[in-house]
Amino acid sequence: MWQTVAVASVFFPGLFALSIRSLGWIAPAWSLKERIILSGRLVSSIQAVMATTSGMIVVLNIDDVIHGRHWLACEYIWIVLPYMVYDVYIMYLCHWHKCQEKGTVERKYSLASVKNFLQRERLMVAHHLFILIVLTPVTTRLRGELGDFFVGCIFTAELSTPFVSLGKILMQLNMQDSLLHKVNGILILVTFFLCRILLFPYMYWAYARYAGIPLYQAPFRIPMHCNVSNALLIAPQLYWFVLICRKAVRLYGSSPAKSR
Repeated sequence: MWQTVAVASVFFPGLFALSIRSLGWIAPAWSLKERIILSGRLVSSIQAVMATTSGMIVVLNIDDVIHGRHWLACEYIWIVLPYMVYDVYIMYLCHWHKCQEKGTVERKYSLASVKNFLQRERLMVAHHLFILIVLTPVTTRLRGELGDFFVGCIFTAELSTPFVSLGKILMQLNMQDSLLHKVNGILILVTFFLCRILLFPYMYWAYARYAGIPLYQAPFRIPMHCNVSNALLIAPQLYWFVLICRKAVRLYGSSPAKSR
């Protein structure tokens, strides 16, 4: 446990620093803000691939969705923990540099700067804090030795993240009108819907199948804290999915005639 936390605590910041330095060699004309934002997105994508791969390994290697065990279901949680702390800091760093570019003169790490960040990114920060404060103890202690399958399912929710990051990177590179950006937009919609929305009904279906009961009875057969956790997890996903759909309408809804 502590070795995993220590390695992850060094790995993600180290990868971020390496990316910033590498981009300084590859694209010396880029500003520090541009390199920080792109590096944050690259590291986020790498973590998402790691989480999705771990989740798929867990899900595909467990037959008993309640009592089945796989070591990755517990071990990867200790990677997620330092990553979430790192990610909140990187979000703040990106936020501060964007504000500086707009002419804001707040000192870095000042109370006003942190307050402004928390106001602008309150949903994302709340999501990270929920994972740290609620989901981590539930998945590592409170559930005992039950439900590795469902922990693996939650890991696969990260499948959409590399496509979301790629979309932002393409916009950063002024490639928002490219075919790649449009194809990537479709992949964002599909992967987000499958792995962040349909994932939750699928988990209830998997339990109903295991218990031999109708799907509608599944929420009433599992502990209340599981239903509450699922509700708190899916609520922001639904909000973000609506935002993604709105962007998709703007991206695909305008005809070439309108754009000219």
